[in-house]
Amino acid sequence: MACSNTYLWAGETTWFCCGAAWGPCASAGGGACGNCRSGSYHGAWPNASAACYSITRPDLCSGEGGIPRRGCGSVMKVVQQCSRAAVCITITDCGPRTHSFCGEATCCSGQCRTNRILDLTPAAFSAIASLNSGKTGVQIYE
Repeated sequence: MACSNTYLWAGETTWFCCGAAWGPCASAGGGACGNCRSGSYHGAWPNASAACYSITRPDLCSGEGGIPRRGCGSVMKVVQQCSRAAVCITITDCGPRTHSFCGEATCCSGQCRTNRILDLTPAAFSAIASLNSGKTGVQIYE
């Protein structure tokens, strides 16, 4: 899996459980793509498909209407806004429900990221931030 440095988007990310039990997660479904695993570097994108977009509705949050479609198997590099820690992920699910968190902000060193635009598995999230933080600001590249 190759990570790139072409800027795609910025916002908040959180973590979620999928697949077999791992770390803080009990067993859960395999996500929209069927292959999501909490112990792998996977993520959920709000515009993974037309059906996904109709649920997550990022367009209802200011500035998120043009979020590009990236489906199952898309590879992204996720960079934490403060530490610059990075992880390369594969999209394996639909989410988060961006419209439920419009305006929510995570700030670091005076720079804030708003709106949840990505969910990461615990393995991927813990590569860039503490699971205890729950959410963090990120920049996304492809």
